[in-house]
Amino acid sequence: MPPLLIKLIVVLMLLVIVGSLLSALVFLYKDRGSGTRMARALTARVALSITLFCLLMAGFYFGIIPSQGLR
Repeated sequence: MPPLLIKLIVVLMLLVIVGSLLSALVFLYKDRGSGTRMARALTARVALSITLFCLLMAGFYFGIIPSQGLR
Protein backbone atom coordinates (compact mmCIF):
# COMPACT_ATOMS: atom_id res chain seq x y z
CA MET A 1 0.00 0.00 0.00
CA PRO A 2 1.51 3.36 -0.94
CA PRO A 3 2.17 5.77 1.96
CA LEU A 4 0.06 8.47 0.31
CA LEU A 5 -3.00 6.20 0.38
CA ILE A 6 -2.48 5.45 4.07
CA LYS A 7 -2.18 9.16 4.86
CA LEU A 8 -5.34 9.86 2.85
CA ILE A 9 -7.29 7.18 4.72
CA VAL A 10 -6.15 8.52 8.11
CA VAL A 11 -7.01 12.12 7.20
CA LEU A 12 -10.44 11.12 5.87
CA MET A 13 -11.17 9.13 9.02
CA LEU A 14 -10.17 12.10 11.18
CA LEU A 15 -12.43 14.40 9.16
CA VAL A 16 -15.36 12.00 9.61
CA ILE A 17 -14.64 11.84 13.37
CA VAL A 18 -14.63 15.65 13.62
CA GLY A 19 -17.81 15.80 11.52
CA SER A 20 -19.52 13.41 13.91
CA LEU A 21 -18.42 15.54 16.85
CA LEU A 22 -19.78 18.68 15.19
CA SER A 23 -23.08 16.98 14.40
CA ALA A 24 -23.37 16.00 18.08
CA LEU A 25 -22.89 19.66 18.98
CA VAL A 26 -25.64 20.69 16.56
CA PHE A 27 -27.99 18.02 17.95
CA LEU A 28 -27.22 19.18 21.50
CA TYR A 29 -28.16 22.74 20.56
CA LYS A 30 -31.30 21.83 18.56
CA ASP A 31 -32.76 19.11 20.79
CA ARG A 32 -32.03 20.86 24.11
CA GLY A 33 -31.19 17.52 25.70
CA SER A 34 -34.51 15.84 24.92
CA GLY A 35 -33.41 13.59 22.04
CA THR A 36 -31.06 10.70 21.52
CA ARG A 37 -29.42 11.97 18.33
CA MET A 38 -26.51 13.52 20.22
CA ALA A 39 -25.75 10.27 22.05
CA ARG A 40 -25.84 8.35 18.76
CA ALA A 41 -23.48 10.84 17.12
CA LEU A 42 -21.04 10.60 20.03
CA THR A 43 -21.28 6.80 19.97
CA ALA A 44 -20.43 6.86 16.26
CA ARG A 45 -17.46 9.13 17.00
CA VAL A 46 -16.12 6.77 19.63
CA ALA A 47 -16.58 3.77 17.33
CA LEU A 48 -14.78 5.56 14.49
CA SER A 49 -11.93 6.55 16.80
CA ILE A 50 -11.49 2.99 18.04
CA THR A 51 -11.61 1.70 14.46
CA LEU A 52 -8.93 4.17 13.37
CA PHE A 53 -6.73 3.22 16.32
CA CYS A 54 -7.09 -0.49 15.56
CA LEU A 55 -6.34 0.06 11.87
CA LEU A 56 -3.20 2.03 12.73
CA MET A 57 -2.04 -0.66 15.17
CA ALA A 58 -2.74 -3.41 12.61
CA GLY A 59 -0.87 -1.45 9.94
CA PHE A 60 2.12 -1.12 12.23
CA TYR A 61 1.98 -4.80 13.26
CA PHE A 62 1.81 -6.09 9.67
CA GLY A 63 4.52 -3.74 8.45
CA ILE A 64 2.33 -1.52 6.30
CA ILE A 65 3.34 1.43 8.46
CA PRO A 66 7.09 1.32 9.18
CA SER A 67 8.46 2.04 12.63
CA GLN A 68 10.03 5.29 11.33
CA GLY A 69 6.58 6.54 10.29
CA LEU A 70 5.30 7.62 6.92
CA ARG A 71 7.45 10.13 5.10
